[in-house]
Amino acid sequence: MMTQTINLLDECNAGCKMAMNSMSQVMEYVRDEDLANVIDDYTVKHQKLEEETSKQLAEYGKEEKEPGMMASAMSWISTEAKLMMKDDSRQVAKIMMDGCNMGIQSVSEYMNKYEEASPESINLAKKIIKTEEDFMGEMKQFL
Repeated sequence: MMTQTINLLDECNAGCKMAMNSMSQVMEYVRDEDLANVIDDYTVKHQKLEEETSKQLAEYGKEEKEPGMMASAMSWISTEAKLMMKDDSRQVAKIMMDGCNMGIQSVSEYMNKYEEASPESINLAKKIIKTEEDFMGEMKQFL
């Protein structure tokens, strides 16, 4: 159970960091104040979730790790390429929604893979999924 809990928390922590990095990256392209406010709000929500995963990892004596360098680089390049082609609110919303979808899929996959993880870590993973779903829903208005 402990190993599965740590693995689930590691993945959730890395996912929150990737989300915050993506939100930070797109902010320089955001011209719509309402969109900027929504992204800021969800950046704070992801920071809190990331802090919760860090706290739970620390309780198991595990330090958090940074997201994979290759995945981070590919995400950054893909986002920059999309925004260079079209840098309006619709494009930012689409990128954010794609990220939410990837987050929902990966956290759900890890919850199923690490089904023996602690109830606390599973509940935290569910909170992350719910946050991603809510963020995706907020982005629809900018399409």
